[in-house]
Amino acid sequence: MTVKMMTAHEVTQKVFNKEELFILDVRNEDAFEDWKIEGENFEYFNIPYFELLDGVEEILEKIPSNKEILVVCAKEGSSVMVAEMLSEAGLTVSYLQGGMKAWSEHLEPVKVGDLKDGGEVYQFVRIGKGCLSYMVISNGEAAIIDATRMTDIFIDFATSKEVKITNVFDTHLHADHISGGRKIAEQIGATYWLPPKDAQEVNFEYAALEGGSVVTIGNTAIDIHALYSPGHTIGSTSFVVDEKFLLSGDILFIDSIGRPDLAGKAEDWVGDLRESLYSRYRELSEELVVLPAHFMIIDELNVDGSVAEKLGTLFAKNHGLNIEDESEFRRLVTENLPPQPNAYQEIRETNMGKVTPEEEKQREMEIGPNRCAVR
Repeated sequence: MTVKMMTAHEVTQKVFNKEELFILDVRNEDAFEDWKIEGENFEYFNIPYFELLDGVEEILEKIPSNKEILVVCAKEGSSVMVAEMLSEAGLTVSYLQGGMKAWSEHLEPVKVGDLKDGGEVYQFVRIGKGCLSYMVISNGEAAIIDATRMTDIFIDFATSKEVKITNVFDTHLHADHISGGRKIAEQIGATYWLPPKDAQEVNFEYAALEGGSVVTIGNTAIDIHALYSPGHTIGSTSFVVDEKFLLSGDILFIDSIGRPDLAGKAEDWVGDLRESLYSRYRELSEELVVLPAHFMIIDELNVDGSVAEKLGTLFAKNHGLNIEDESEFRRLVTENLPPQPNAYQEIRETNMGKVTPEEEKQREMEIGPNRCAVR
């Protein structure tokens, strides 16, 4: 029997298509409990690799023979060895190329819509981390919003579309992942935009992204309007693109709302968060398609793999937008918080330009699920 390799892209397609997959995860139990590959029709069995050093005979009865089997570990090596032992026992199995490291870094481009003058909007789904980045394309130019540190995919994608990246935006100073926005802008000579209220401690130059700003992408006057919407951070800024799409950053998600505590200011910022969600967003068209900077659970993915929903639908269905009592809302976003992201303070300092960790260190800092939301 041969052992096959499965790429993060192939696993992502199985997630999008809601296919069945049996995952044998051989990481330590705490790592598995903290973060795993999620799919609507995925089944799991977790046993640490070191318990299988003498063979896999004791777990064979727990491995189905009628389902596709994927062995997963942190970086690949252990899963290859376990997969080979299972193959020798007569099972057809695959291992995840690059392990959870590759899963954390994989980005899947998904087209989310067309613009009025022939442009396009693409969402880059970081399936293993819950991060969402965007590229707005119009008439030979492109803007990138909330880029991850894996910058090559954005530059290569723009090249494949034969467009020039002219502007790069961060909706806020990220605390759960390292931004690639400034790196992209420096590499290709684009303008890097950041809300000034989030940039008070940065040590690099940037263009101030303030309420009322208009940036044109291409000759077809596709405008990105900066809508000041504090709450997740003091400078969090939303964009309305082409009067059709609302890029909400980490203020509003499909099934949840942003957490206000990652700079230690939950009590101070909860009022701003409520005003952004309950007043500023209420003034916008309910026909706007919300494109958030993160998703929290796999159920938020649409059938095409995108994460998007009309604002009016979220006003009706998102629990975080339907809490009439202000004190109850305050309790939700200050007392009902999930664990903070791994190394979030180090990530904030990296995004401020205060520290520049080595690549492997950056990878370690980001390991784990999305923890930007409150449900």
